[in-house]
Amino acid sequence: MGFGDRLKSWFVIEEESSAKGTSKNKPKAKKESTTSAKSAPKKATNPTTATSEPGKVTTKFMEILLAAMDKKNLDGFDYLEFKQSLKSLEKMPMDEATRYQSAFAMAKTMGATPEQLVKTASHYINVLKSEEQKFGQALVAQRSKQVGGRESQIKQLETGIQQKAEHIKKLTAEIEKDQKTLEKIKSEISGAVVKVETTKNNFIASFNSLVAQIQKDIDNMQKYLK
Repeated sequence: MGFGDRLKSWFVIEEESSAKGTSKNKPKAKKESTTSAKSAPKKATNPTTATSEPGKVTTKFMEILLAAMDKKNLDGFDYLEFKQSLKSLEKMPMDEATRYQSAFAMAKTMGATPEQLVKTASHYINVLKSEEQKFGQALVAQRSKQVGGRESQIKQLETGIQQKAEHIKKLTAEIEKDQKTLEKIKSEISGAVVKVETTKNNFIASFNSLVAQIQKDIDNMQKYLK
């Protein structure tokens, strides 16, 4: 097992499950047959208000973050090796303080100190924060690619629909065609927004989970390793 694979086993990587509600089919509204109803443009909706699911810890993002830590692994005995020692003592019948002190007893033989362990743990939090910044930049680019251009297309179509609505009878067929195109694009944007937002939330949840685990180790090291 390589170091990266071992690193995964030292941290909790559990995907949270979310209950999915069932949807009921709603009866379709009757279509109006009057000429004025056909020619009137539908009220504009804002597809960017689509809501996404709450963020959850995912194996995908945890592995990306752990890979970044693996890539920036410091030489010698540091926090990651200390974390391995803690993990190996999890099944032992001892309380948390004793577990940390026992792991530190082994670490001391490798020249580790509490200050050095806390310092190297903070190094890995900074590595994760750097990944968070890169993710944010990529997210902005992805959102602009999937949403920005289509929002402009929606505005153009809405303007065209308003102009054609003035020629009620003559342009009714053309308005209906553009209306279908508009609704299709709105539907596509709604799906893209949900996907981007869910991706963001999954990353944040994974990031927060990993940082919280490291921060707890830092707190416990500062508490127990004197």
